[in-house]
Amino acid sequence: MKKKIIVLGAGLVGSAIAEDLNKKHAVTSLDPSQDRLNFMASKGVNTLLGDATDREKITQIIADYDLVIGAVPGYLGYSVCETVIRAGKDMVDISFFSEDPFDLDELAKQHNVTIVTDCGVAPGMGNIILGYHDTQMKIERYECLVGGLPVVREWPWEYKAVFSPIDVIEEYTRPARYVQNSQEVVREALSDAELIQFPGVGTLESWNSDGLRSLIKTMPHIPDMIEKTLRYPGCIEYLKVLRAGGFFSYEPIDINGTLVRPIDLTSKLLFPQWKLKPGEEDFTIMRIVLDGLEQGIKRRYTYHLLDRFNRSTDTISMARTTGYTCNAVAELILDGTFKHPGINPPEYVGRATGCYQRVVDYLAQREVTYSIESTLL
Repeated sequence: MKKKIIVLGAGLVGSAIAEDLNKKHAVTSLDPSQDRLNFMASKGVNTLLGDATDREKITQIIADYDLVIGAVPGYLGYSVCETVIRAGKDMVDISFFSEDPFDLDELAKQHNVTIVTDCGVAPGMGNIILGYHDTQMKIERYECLVGGLPVVREWPWEYKAVFSPIDVIEEYTRPARYVQNSQEVVREALSDAELIQFPGVGTLESWNSDGLRSLIKTMPHIPDMIEKTLRYPGCIEYLKVLRAGGFFSYEPIDINGTLVRPIDLTSKLLFPQWKLKPGEEDFTIMRIVLDGLEQGIKRRYTYHLLDRFNRSTDTISMARTTGYTCNAVAELILDGTFKHPGINPPEYVGRATGCYQRVVDYLAQREVTYSIESTLL
């Protein structure tokens, strides 16, 4: 039986989510941009013009749906999530908001709703993988290296964004947290740069970003955990220059009598330069390494993902790897396989019986394939 799903946000990822789910369910895409909705309508998806910040209106709209998908910019994510909870609806969210989602945990439990946050590729699939292996072995080390990049390195940025520019810039400014010897370490974003060789791609630059998010709270028994972002070599230098120059600042400055936040101006300038043009291709790369004891034997699991723009469907890789992970979890909620009132980071999904394999299979059916190596240490 078809379920009714509403996707809040019709950006590059939100549109891929809606189009994929619409093959099986009755999906409506809500967005404030009529141009984006026209595109969704051309894909056979129902559309609704609306603003996710209008709490009263959104509450009325979602009342008739079985599930809500949150694909709004990060700065809107927390308030939208709270609105959905108060409306008594289950939700899968990929907005990656900066606030602590567990602040909404009690509210979600009171309304008996299942909310899965951070459900993309990383955070998201990385958490699901870690959650699953946490039930199978005593993990001693978790490392995730991940990045989404354009195939063509176009000067000066050699980067394209599929998310809100402010959300991307947040990676360059928010202090990075990781766990070393069971202690939380806080470092400056863009720190500890390394050059790493990847088969099929070449040399990429990794640096500290705040990607562990919920894992710091939910996996305190793992002594070493880190996530680092991958970009083309050389990007760190210009990002540090922009950051040091104040271009990422949220503090308003006076320009001829008008207060302007530098971050807003920077985002306005960068967005058209970072936007993927029609036909431009991207790829997503991720490597996860898990070390630990399994049945008393020291073992390492290494996951490799190299996903590329799908030419047959004209779908960018970051939308596929992020959106289809979200959709796999959405299916688990819709069919009752995963029902856990409260706030659920993706590692909770990975821990639940049978869910890891369902997600892996869902992705594989869409040619998002994780190869797995198992070696003895």
